[in-house]
Amino acid sequence: MRRIGAMLYDTLLLLALWFLATVPFIAIQGGKSIDTESGQLYLLYQLILVLVAYAFFVGFWSRKGRTLGMQSWGLQLQTEDGKVPCARTASIRFFAAILSWLPLGLGFFWQLWDSERLTWHDRLSKTRLVYYPRQKPDDQA
Repeated sequence: MRRIGAMLYDTLLLLALWFLATVPFIAIQGGKSIDTESGQLYLLYQLILVLVAYAFFVGFWSRKGRTLGMQSWGLQLQTEDGKVPCARTASIRFFAAILSWLPLGLGFFWQLWDSERLTWHDRLSKTRLVYYPRQKPDDQA
């Protein structure tokens, strides 16, 4: 459930970023929507949306090991040796996560049957999500 909560939180943040990335394209179109009839502009727009998502996830994963959604739910992305993944590993995880979505999200649901509770993209990138419960103020020394 923590993964789902983090994914929903991050989806809202990503939608806000995509909204901001869309504004210039609508301005270029003179207020009209961007559709497949826009030709090369449409392809550029699609590429920009993917790049925004890539920068969001890979940037957070390779710097702190967690997105804002993951931080809110106490999740940390780690490599097999317990470190924050590098940009290369985070990139592999990003593209592997896309592959996990393609067969109707089966790569994500795989964790329900996996002995280590890992998704396809966890396995392919050699990473894992670890839960770190928040410390209560009186628990801190």
